[in-house]
Amino acid sequence: MIELPLLQQARSHRDRTAVIAKDGTFTYEELLDASECRAAHLLGSRTDLEEARVAFLVPPSFEYVATQWGIWRAGGVAVPLAVSHPATELRYVIADADASVIITHPDLEETARDAIDSPQRHLVSTKEFGDPAHATLPALDKERRAMMVYTSGTTGKPRGVVTTHANINAQVTSLIDAWEWRQDDHILLALPLHHVHGIIAVLTCAMWAGACCEMLPDFDAAEVWNRFEKSRPTVFMAVPTIYRRLIDVWEDATAERRQSMSDACRRMRLHVSGSAALPVPVLERWRAVTGHTLLERYGMTEIGMGLTNPLHGKRTPGHVGTPFPGVEVRLMDDNGREPSPGSPGEIEARGPNVFLEYWRRPDETASAFRDGWFATGDIAVVEDGGYRLLGRKSVDIINTAGYKVSALEIEEALRSHPSIDECAVVGVADPDLGERVCAAVELGSNDELTIETLREWARDRLAPYKIPRDLRVAELPRNAMGKVMKVEVAALFHEGRKDGRTE
Repeated sequence: MIELPLLQQARSHRDRTAVIAKDGTFTYEELLDASECRAAHLLGSRTDLEEARVAFLVPPSFEYVATQWGIWRAGGVAVPLAVSHPATELRYVIADADASVIITHPDLEETARDAIDSPQRHLVSTKEFGDPAHATLPALDKERRAMMVYTSGTTGKPRGVVTTHANINAQVTSLIDAWEWRQDDHILLALPLHHVHGIIAVLTCAMWAGACCEMLPDFDAAEVWNRFEKSRPTVFMAVPTIYRRLIDVWEDATAERRQSMSDACRRMRLHVSGSAALPVPVLERWRAVTGHTLLERYGMTEIGMGLTNPLHGKRTPGHVGTPFPGVEVRLMDDNGREPSPGSPGEIEARGPNVFLEYWRRPDETASAFRDGWFATGDIAVVEDGGYRLLGRKSVDIINTAGYKVSALEIEEALRSHPSIDECAVVGVADPDLGERVCAAVELGSNDELTIETLREWARDRLAPYKIPRDLRVAELPRNAMGKVMKVEVAALFHEGRKDGRTE
């Protein structure tokens, strides 16, 4: 039987602790047994799922890893669902992926049921898996589709980014090499597991290395500090917003506690920041608090990780370094030529780490590549031998709290509000979030709307980080052709009253 390299790695670490989570402490051998049980259950009388999409709504836990591996071992494509998302958003992902099975944690079963759009989709609770069972599992070629992670696109609705087992292997081994992962590493996971940051950079790297991944069910800054002190992790990865929250907790602590917290960090070997630009003041304050200069890197769902500051050597604030091992990166201008030295261009990437396709979107897949290079949509400049990010090429992608969200998707949801005739959503610079989601709206006659009532209405329709934080009720600025000018929309949020309405 051909076995995935990730599973081969796990077999060489059978007796080591793989996962520490709310549901217990588990070894690699227990993970292998549990994932085989789940694969057997999913297969039933079949011999191979043959790339059927299996969505799963499971919080960070041993059960998450066993479910993910079980889907892979049965020959399926794993589609992780966000536990923070409302049923309406989950329903879109499940339908777009055409998932035949939805696996849910018992605590999330009601949400999962609400998200199923067809009786042909089978709901399975993790409590149904029972005791470990051995089964004859399919041989798996590395070029098979393995995972589909949904990310916001410039056209509105999220797109399924499909990666093969070979893509995942390339992404992980590149990180293992660059950041010198080892089996005695212990990483604390405080990130969601429906994005590549948590799935690949944290969880799968730890599992490949034979390290221990300690999982929090969700992010809590005070609890992260507690785990730093008690569990003694060696590695931590997060987004800039999380580091800012951790700094706030440290600054509110007593002098004695601050010393203990800082000492706990100094025992660790690596702190990494990604998914959004790292403000230099956050880097400097974190270094003062912990002694660590955050290692900033650059990646995205389609490529995993592309650029990194060095593990050993100078890390330049505001820069994301040079390509990871095995990854090729270049800059191209709007004319398809390499820009002159010191001039900006769009980041393009090539290598075995780059995704296979946007699910059932052949035209969008084709347009995302230029001569075999994936165009990321991010603008950068090369300075002092390293890349410095300048921003997104599209104004319709907002980078907030480490999430890239589509302004068009949010606009589509807001237009269904009974009082909103038209709207425009923009990202506005924010020292805490990177960018905050802001909405300018035109209302029907005699209608009123406040940011509080809008946010309450949106909770059942949008993920928490997509809900607008600021609101302006105003006539939208348009050009001569009637197109909304988003630069001028953004300017509205530097003017007017602070209660969510313009003067």
